[in-house]
Amino acid sequence: MVVTITIMPKDSKQKKAILSVLRRTTSHPSADWIYEEVRKVIPNISLGTVYRNLNVLKENGIILELSLAGASSRYDANCEDHYHFRCIKCGRVSDVDEPVNYALDEKLADNTDYRILGHRLEFYGFCPDCGRCNG
Repeated sequence: MVVTITIMPKDSKQKKAILSVLRRTTSHPSADWIYEEVRKVIPNISLGTVYRNLNVLKENGIILELSLAGASSRYDANCEDHYHFRCIKCGRVSDVDEPVNYALDEKLADNTDYRILGHRLEFYGFCPDCGRCNG
């Protein structure tokens, strides 16, 4: 008989602080930005601890890591399926208020031998602030 034991990661003070910071913003911050914000609450936290906890939160499906084209990873507390927009001038990442097109998954699955689990879509261009400068 094989017994499987699932060990849930402990809910540490550091992990709670990181998750709190992420849930308070819609800016899709970098690990460095999260680190600076968490240091306001836990001054002695290390950047390594922030990275380790972000990884645990990601692996447990609590947050998303956005590995956007040409940019360092950003993090998102919104795990619902949604699209993103990245400004190619200032680097801002924003949620796009547009329903996810699940028909794309079905179309690709029907037309290929791929087993589609989902898709991520990133739009890019100029945000409203930067777009005014690039007229």
